[in-house]
Amino acid sequence: MTTQTTAAAPDKIDAAVLKIAGVVVLGAIMSILDVTVVSVALPTFQTEFDASYARVAWTMTGYTLALATVIPLTGWAADRFGTKRLYMAALLLFTAGSALCATADSIGQLIAYRVLQGLGGGMLMPLGMTIMTRAAGPQRIGRLMAVLGIPMLLGPIGGPILGGWLIDIASWHWIFLINVPIGIVALIYAQWALAKDSPEPSESFDFLGMLMLSPGLALFLYGVSSLPEAGTFGATKVWLPMTAGALLVIGFVLYSFKPRHPLLDLRLLRDRNLSIATITLAVFTVAFMGAGLLFPSYFLQVRGESTLDAGLLMAPQGIGAMITMPIAGTLADRIPVGRTVPFAVLLIGAGFFAFTQVGTDTSYWLLCGALFVMGLGMGGTMMPIMTSALKTLTNNEVARGSTLLNILQQIAGSVGSALMSVILTNELNNSRPIPGVNDPSGAPLTEAGLAIAAKQDPAITQQIPVEPSVLQRGLEFVANSFSTTFWVGFVIVLATLIPAFFLPRRRPAASDAAAPAEESSATPVILH
Repeated sequence: MTTQTTAAAPDKIDAAVLKIAGVVVLGAIMSILDVTVVSVALPTFQTEFDASYARVAWTMTGYTLALATVIPLTGWAADRFGTKRLYMAALLLFTAGSALCATADSIGQLIAYRVLQGLGGGMLMPLGMTIMTRAAGPQRIGRLMAVLGIPMLLGPIGGPILGGWLIDIASWHWIFLINVPIGIVALIYAQWALAKDSPEPSESFDFLGMLMLSPGLALFLYGVSSLPEAGTFGATKVWLPMTAGALLVIGFVLYSFKPRHPLLDLRLLRDRNLSIATITLAVFTVAFMGAGLLFPSYFLQVRGESTLDAGLLMAPQGIGAMITMPIAGTLADRIPVGRTVPFAVLLIGAGFFAFTQVGTDTSYWLLCGALFVMGLGMGGTMMPIMTSALKTLTNNEVARGSTLLNILQQIAGSVGSALMSVILTNELNNSRPIPGVNDPSGAPLTEAGLAIAAKQDPAITQQIPVEPSVLQRGLEFVANSFSTTFWVGFVIVLATLIPAFFLPRRRPAASDAAAPAEESSATPVILH
């Protein structure tokens, strides 16, 4: 019955479908904006909680790890409890997590509350896709995907600006508090707009796989993030969690081929298109997402910009992506992605190279132009790679394939942010200490540390009087540390070209994926 109704449904998007789409877009905006809005607040967290960059970066890493943890659970839970109930529960969890984040009085509490927030946020996008697919049917989902693209485009532009503005006019607490009224409105809207649930029997959930993969990733990344503070791989808090985490992940990989419905279906990687696209996306994400978190930090810590201005300076990147994303989506249906993605990666590399040359007074025209070029490349990279990955899969494989891509993207983003923060922190730790001056923790204050503190609060130079040459030398050291970190990101971006050249360079043969979508209880997932 449902299939006939869908087929007979008019091609036009009607008011009932748009009403449901409004619920989904509202939830997506909350989830995606929250990833980018926090990026400009990392230096503020360092000051407020007297913590290292590696430590505060866990406010991002913990959130993305939580997203990756719940995405595979979402399909099973939606069938078990119903999409409306689960969507509203995810909204409630995200909103409650946001409110708790605003009450945090230590960096440890903030990280814990961000994980709670991510558990709710991770369900919003995949659940939203399920709700919209069922409401619109396969014939109209393409145009509704464009609706879901709105928050994907607004995130890189609006997030840093909104975060900077709220921190400037109020305090960092408001980057989380603003989600509370939006979440309440979204809950009321969802209760009114979404149809009543009718849960169906679902396949068993791979709890054993979840118990291996999620703790394994968290332990491994915790060890990596502890490296800058410990200063050596020999420290127990570095090698022990890294080893335990790596063993759990390896154990999951070996185990995942046994169950019928594993947490991650790694058997799909036998498909050449999916495996090549996955490798390309993972390498790209490590470089771009990891180093991308440091762009606002450069403007804040080296150039002394306000959080609002740092957000505005990041806007060209989002504008560039807005221009090329719809074009790339259209081209992906007409031209093999192997002929377009390498050029988009080269655009990213060209823009990235400008940041490897940053100093204490690098032209903003150059840096904003570089961000715009990177945005053009980013818009021409993500959507075509995802299209290539899923194009040759059958209907029954698409949902599992998109889940696999999404989780690996989240993992790569977490690894990238940890890697770049480790490199930057290690570089800054090599700065020359100022004799007889200690920081609040009792450790010797370095020239780089004082230069960063002076950029954020010039009055500190009255409390710690030093020669102007010391501040200038420290500031130059900080700029060089960012430059070195960006060099690593630049090299990894260029490394993306290696798998990108193996992407399909001719049209694939018609497959089941081209057939009309069949009804399935699996949850389709959109990358974000």
